[in-house]
Amino acid sequence: MQRITGIGGIFFRSDNPKELTDWYVTHLGLDMKDDGFWSQPAGLTVFAPFKRDTDYFGRLDQQWMINFRVADMDAMIAQLEGAGIEVETRADWDSEIGRFARLHDPEGNPIELWEPSQNC
Repeated sequence: MQRITGIGGIFFRSDNPKELTDWYVTHLGLDMKDDGFWSQPAGLTVFAPFKRDTDYFGRLDQQWMINFRVADMDAMIAQLEGAGIEVETRADWDSEIGRFARLHDPEGNPIELWEPSQNC
């Protein structure tokens, strides 16, 4: 049986794709190449459909939430807050797999940050 090997892309609608891409590059350090590709180090990727009525990632009409791995959560939060971006943390989000934080991009799309624990 052939199997998928990873996520090949994330596609979503935007009112201003260039401006939104620039926000991700500026504030989250997305290393976007001119050709639109992002080369990233290997690591775990979670694939987790949620029940339709979950409030885990915000509004009930929100269909998706992206999760980005980070190496240093405290430094990333300080960087974002220094740029005036609100970041939410809650102790009950942290677990044996790591630490988590949430923010929204300028178009209101939810973003989860994940600093994996050493055993992930």
